[in-house]
Order: sequence, then C-alpha cells, then structure tokens
Amino acid sequence: MDRDFHTARLAHKECISTSAETYHFEFVLDDLESFPFIPGQFISAVADDRTGKEQVRAYSLASAPQSNRFDLCLNRVEGGFFSNRLADLPDVPVGGTVRVYGPNGFFTLREPITDSLLVATGTGVAPMRGFLQWLFPANGPDRSQGKEIWLVYGTRYETEIYYRAEFEAYAARHSNFHYLPTLSRESETWKGLRGYVQEHVARIVEERAARRGEPVSGPPVDPGIPPAQLHFGINAYICGLNDMITAVRDRLKAFGWHRKQIIVERYD
Repeated sequence: MDRDFHTARLAHKECISTSAETYHFEFVLDDLESFPFIPGQFISAVADDRTGKEQVRAYSLASAPQSNRFDLCLNRVEGGFFSNRLADLPDVPVGGTVRVYGPNGFFTLREPITDSLLVATGTGVAPMRGFLQWLFPANGPDRSQGKEIWLVYGTRYETEIYYRAEFEAYAARHSNFHYLPTLSRESETWKGLRGYVQEHVARIVEERAARRGEPVSGPPVDPGIPPAQLHFGINAYICGLNDMITAVRDRLKAFGWHRKQIIVERYD
C-alpha cells in the first residue's frame, strides 16, 4: 500500500497530567496548506528504532480539522517507543519533526447526527475532543442539530481528567451537551460522579427512554433494510481499552441495541 508521508513539526507540547504522564501535542504540517480529515480518524507516526527497524504507531487525532494542524493526546508508557520519543526531550523537542501518514479510520460520527453517547476512558477521550470541536465550533454554526450529546468520561483520579475546562465550557454554552466525568479511585473530597462508565451509560439510556416514553431498545429493526441504510435515534461511540468497551457494549446489547448503533475504537 502506498503511503503519502508528511513532515509534522511539533509546535506545542504540554503535560496535562503528571500523575498519568499524559501529554497534549500540537503539530503543523508545513508542506501542506490544509490537512483535511474526519473527526475521529487517526494518523500513523513512523520512525526507525535503534536497530534501524521501522516502527509505526497509530494515534487518534485529538482535534477537528484546523488548517494544516492537528493535535494528539497520549501517555508516556514505560518501555514504549513512539510515545516516549514525543514525551521525552531531546528526542522530539518543540520545533522538531516526525514523519506521519494518514488520515485513516472509520471511528467517525454517523450521518445524519443523532442523539449520541460518547464514552471514553483515559486517552480514549482524544477522538471525542475532535467530535466536540466539530459539533460545537468556536467560529461557525452549531452542527449538533439540537441532538442530545453526552460525554461520559471515566478515569481514576481528578488529576487525570483531560481537557476538563474545554468540555465544561461546551456544557456551559450548549444546553444539549452533557459532560459527565466519573472517577473510580478519587478520595471523598470529589463531589462528582463515581464508578465505572458503563453504570452511568445505562442510567442515561434508561432516563432518556423514560422521558420520551420509548423502550430503551427502540423499535425493532426491519431485517429487509440493508445495514448501510439503517438509521437509529441514538448511537454510542466508545473509545478506550478492550475491557471497558466490552462492558459498555454488553450493557447496551442487554437493552436490545443493534450492533450498528455501537461504534468502537480499541487502544489495546
């Protein structure tokens, strides 16, 4: 497969959680005037390791399209290759470059926009940030079409709630966006939600159905409709590690949700 490589210059790097060693990166593609992609897609970064072997790592884009720029959000991982190259100086300092290709991937918002459950843990929030920047642009029309959008974000501690101020600002400006961070290990000083994301997803689905006077599963799907033409009133987009994805999907399937309503992106 031919790959169209680009040189991405690191314009900004910020540690957004010291406890989790999580970093936010902003890159510029100086060889392009624009870098079009669909929010939720990923790019692949390429470099040779110390033995000269080419290493490739895929990272979800943590932003909506913005000229010739893109953002990433990733953890420094003990023994990791690319994440540590980016996180550690002097491997890739601000102003340094990496080779990338893409975009690729199908973890994207389905059209037309429906009520949507965005469910993430850890750096799985990266594509969700891209979704929200596209749905609620700072300079441009609201693309949410008034649909209810929930972001259920699970992590361990309050220090690991990434992009919190940005998501809280969306919730303050848009009454149809609901931001629900939930913590699994925080101390009693935390006054927000606790527990795992699947618990809160189930509650949202049940409460939404009750408000609308509908069954949680929605109407039966006509088997004669081709899968590509199926349309639902609500979809779930889930990004994170496999155990979390399985737990959320099992909850939704127990409600009778169709598999086409559940769109996933695994990180392991």
